[in-house]
Amino acid sequence: MYEAFLSSIPDLIRAVVSLFIIVDPLGNIPILISLTEKMSEKERRKTFQTATVTGVILLLAFALVGQQIFILFGVSMQSFMIAGGILLLLIAVKMLITGSWEETRGSPESVGTVPIAIPLLVGPGAITTTILNIRIFNVAITVISVLIVFFIVWITLRFIDPIYRLLGRSGSLVISRVMALIIAAIAVEYILEGIREL
Repeated sequence: MYEAFLSSIPDLIRAVVSLFIIVDPLGNIPILISLTEKMSEKERRKTFQTATVTGVILLLAFALVGQQIFILFGVSMQSFMIAGGILLLLIAVKMLITGSWEETRGSPESVGTVPIAIPLLVGPGAITTTILNIRIFNVAITVISVLIVFFIVWITLRFIDPIYRLLGRSGSLVISRVMALIIAAIAVEYILEGIREL
């Protein structure tokens, strides 16, 4: 049991890293600040708590029933890996060009579930990564990775102001673009693995 746990740690780290990069809480800090700038501290805390809980529930749902959805629609995992890899690659390219992938920032009043949880934290890229992690690793590792990533997200949102002061807007944008390069590399791996398994 202990040896099995130790042997799964590298896979867990890979799953956490791939999901954390696409969720990108550090790169999204300037946007999160702007979305909640008119809120009181209590309202902002409640908004971020709602976003974190919503994100966890949504990704866990995809982790647990994602493969059943494929069976229902007759989609093979190999096809999804290729399509998902292409999607992640497009997201990475957009992040490299614009520093962010979201289409709209919304107003400070329309926050919490939308747009912070969906689609800012949990968008197509995060959903794709979660489902692909099930195929590459397993459900247990994927579920644990979701919980770890959103614990980090919660910590980030809890201390968003001091983190933003430390990084600054330029620092956040640099982090976002570096992560975009890593997302692109992960996307290529997904595409190649999907092609190999066809």
